[in-house]
Amino acid sequence: MPVEWTKGEKRDVSRLLRRLLRGECCVEIAADGRLLIGEEGHPCPAVLVRQAEARGLVRRNGRRLSATDAAAAFLRRSLVADEEAFPAQHRLDMDAVVEVGGHRQTVRRNLAESPLSLLARLKDRAGGSYLPAEALDAGERLLSDFTRGQLRPRITASWEPRLAGRGKGQSGGQAEIADSALAARDRFSRAVEAMGPELAGVAIDVCCFEKGLETVERERQWPPRSAKLMLRTALLALARHYAPPPRDNLRSAHRWGAEGYRPML
Repeated sequence: MPVEWTKGEKRDVSRLLRRLLRGECCVEIAADGRLLIGEEGHPCPAVLVRQAEARGLVRRNGRRLSATDAAAAFLRRSLVADEEAFPAQHRLDMDAVVEVGGHRQTVRRNLAESPLSLLARLKDRAGGSYLPAEALDAGERLLSDFTRGQLRPRITASWEPRLAGRGKGQSGGQAEIADSALAARDRFSRAVEAMGPELAGVAIDVCCFEKGLETVERERQWPPRSAKLMLRTALLALARHYAPPPRDNLRSAHRWGAEGYRPML
């Protein structure tokens, strides 16, 4: 089984393959045992060439060395891996299960995309989650209605020929919005009303506009670490709106009279 290359060895192999993909090269053995590739005599460890040959990346015929068909595919995979290396340093990937078209699928989710996802990792003093699961679900549901309702402001120009397809006397605006978007806007409005004007703002800023807590505190001139408490209160109120607690249908009647008391007619 071929051994795994180190980062430096993989870089040297990629450099060798790029040279060989331009054409077959001659090989000479140096005094220290290394191989000299091409007319320029670029040195390359012999063990690296043997490993590349064992993987089917190069083909050696006497004093001639050439790249195989698998060499180009190897370089493409290496290029993709290098391009993903930098974004991977700034991601917090985790596997999640979503339902698409009635079927459950496993997807990879980046927790660093949303401030709410990052807040899900916060712990309280007892070591438990600072935001309960129902609060996180409420925030995600608020964001879903915000997105489906097309409430995010447009920051780029729209080149769609909307005016050309509109008949004479027809109005734009909500007349062009789908029923599903209108329903999402209605759910969003009722959710904001349920939280109240004092709490709805921080929930919208964090969940919908994806602002960080420090940004919210700076814009609203709040004390440090106060936005976290306000957000938790807002999301718990929103969770009660989405899933109201059960109420007892039978209410006990209270009588303040003594035993045998009868009201006077």
